[in-house]
Amino acid sequence: MPARRATRLGIFGGTFDPPHIGHLAAAVEVRAELGLDQVWMVVANEPWQKVDGRSVSPPADRFALVEAAVAGIDGLVASAIEIERGGPSYTIDTVDQIEREAPGVEVVVVLGADAARGLPTWHRADELRQRAMFVVVGRPGLAAAATPAGWRCRQVEVPRLDVSSSDLRQRVADGRPVDVLIPAGAIAGIRERRLYGWPG
Repeated sequence: MPARRATRLGIFGGTFDPPHIGHLAAAVEVRAELGLDQVWMVVANEPWQKVDGRSVSPPADRFALVEAAVAGIDGLVASAIEIERGGPSYTIDTVDQIEREAPGVEVVVVLGADAARGLPTWHRADELRQRAMFVVVGRPGLAAAATPAGWRCRQVEVPRLDVSSSDLRQRVADGRPVDVLIPAGAIAGIRERRLYGWPG
């Protein structure tokens, strides 16, 4: 487990369907701000809070895109921990597994402001609230406003990048460019795997 080589670890979970520059900018900023050894981009196996009930790309495809996206970025690691565990992806189970397999590692949970608002609804929320520290990322003012009362949260402001995975999926389907918005390696993976209605 890569965490064995880290003493301070950020876990940034998500569907990453696809990963984009907003995800990477947030992870890089949090790592620098908190002095983390690594930030894991943890690819959800079965996201239990699917947006609008839409179908999600297969976990192996999403992991391959994240792996390509973080290639060459110091301190960012694509993690398949939830895929390998199988079943629904719950953050508390991931925290449990890391603490069990890499004792002594300090784990912080990284999430966006939109996800932070829903923290009280997360699986085993009371236990998670007591055990984990959270880093909420968002544009100036948004992160603080999204932090629920009673949770140990730190806010990290990141530049506003108005980009979303749903918009990027639509751009691919429409044949519009996604260069720069999605890392080049991940674009290559989308093309090779014919994801999101890539033409051809």
